[in-house]
Amino acid sequence: MWQRSVCVGLLALALGYLCLLGPELPHAALRHLSASLLGGLRRARSLEGRMVAAWQAAIVRPARGWARVAVGVNACVDVVLSGVKLLEALGLEPGDGKNHAVLNSRQDLKEAFAHFMEKGAAAERFFSDAESFHRIARTASEYPGAQLYVGGNAALIGQKLATNPDLKILLCGPVGPKLHELLDDNVVVPPQSMQERDEFHLILEYQAGEEWGQVRAPHANRFIFSHDLSNGTLNMLEVFVSSLDEFQPDLVVLSGLHMMEGQSKEMRQRRLMEAVASISDIPTDIPIHLELASMTDQDFMSNIMHQQVFPLVNSIGLNEQELLFLTQSASGPHASLASWSGVPDVGVVSDILFWILKEHGKTADRASDLTRVHFHTLAYHILVTVDGYWGNQVAAVAAGARAAGTQACATETIDTSKVFLKAPLEFVTSQIEAPSKISLNPDEPVVHWHREGISFHFTPVLVCKDPVRTVGLGDAISAEGLLYSEIHPQ
Repeated sequence: MWQRSVCVGLLALALGYLCLLGPELPHAALRHLSASLLGGLRRARSLEGRMVAAWQAAIVRPARGWARVAVGVNACVDVVLSGVKLLEALGLEPGDGKNHAVLNSRQDLKEAFAHFMEKGAAAERFFSDAESFHRIARTASEYPGAQLYVGGNAALIGQKLATNPDLKILLCGPVGPKLHELLDDNVVVPPQSMQERDEFHLILEYQAGEEWGQVRAPHANRFIFSHDLSNGTLNMLEVFVSSLDEFQPDLVVLSGLHMMEGQSKEMRQRRLMEAVASISDIPTDIPIHLELASMTDQDFMSNIMHQQVFPLVNSIGLNEQELLFLTQSASGPHASLASWSGVPDVGVVSDILFWILKEHGKTADRASDLTRVHFHTLAYHILVTVDGYWGNQVAAVAAGARAAGTQACATETIDTSKVFLKAPLEFVTSQIEAPSKISLNPDEPVVHWHREGISFHFTPVLVCKDPVRTVGLGDAISAEGLLYSEIHPQ
């Protein structure tokens, strides 16, 4: 790198010398030398630096932004600490990993944590034994270095949006005294949404390369578990919808459906139908964004897709685990893929995103409002929209990528010495249809392509080398993408 800098410096000195001592030199020659100097300077900058500069130029506010955003309905206090250290504090010995849809014991916790740590994948589970969970939670909250934060997808999105002073945020969810204390002053909580006790979620983090027994994490990530009955029954959904009349939002952000997985199948089915009825009461001129989260029950995911939830919302946010689970649940494209291997293939991801909007999105003959999907994974983001409904998506996807690079490293702006490019520099846009091959240009990092009336906006992410905190990263990404998005009046 230093050799390149020296060469550029010498070129600059040479050009200055010629301009000073050789005024008779033709202007064309000087222009050529100036272009060479600029080209050298551009090449001397790192790929990461060039991408950051390009994002900054691309991130512009929409012509018609949001003024009031209502967010609900899952909220809690996150207790964040090292997963390995908590399990050691609980006296649990490392062993083989095993996936559990529901955690019924400490043994299940140990096996599920090891399973996902070995994959480096995020996961969230319900702990069924209330007494055992509260003992674990007490140990976690009292552990030296444990930190308490705003938690729950809805509360995290609301908290992120509230950092914009021009926005008014309504948050509806089970808000206890500690959570209320942690929330930004710009967040309004309806009195009916307050409760005497907080709901606690335990966030067990691990770093890339961290080891526990024979398990070694390939990526930094986290494992979440809770015994959360308030969020598990969406008990604030009706309060949320009834609050909208007075608040008059420009945008509604909804999350928490995944929390119902801990309920019995009958209870879950009944509550889902009640949720559909409540969401249907939201005026159709208010756009709705649905943020998905980790799920394990394919029937439940299929119900969310087919029982009128997807058609009721305008936008969806999800990550690679949720995307793959979604297509597996509904026998979509690449449903036979058991899991991702490394960075998710862009062509495979693109096929599934295209299928979501083609099969469940708005068309001339389908009564659906769904026109936008924001996909985020560690290495890149893709925003997919039905043509004619959304604007400013270049800025939106760039802003989401910028948020990933700053929040994970806990920096105000992206520090290029703390991040690296993990996305592929070349990829194909489909693994099913005749694809386009795309080569990434760091000076134009937002790539755009079309497929049958659907637009794709792709950008890499600069991955934090030593992430400070991974919890809520997806929620921050979705919030930032929404902040810069503009929906076109129809």
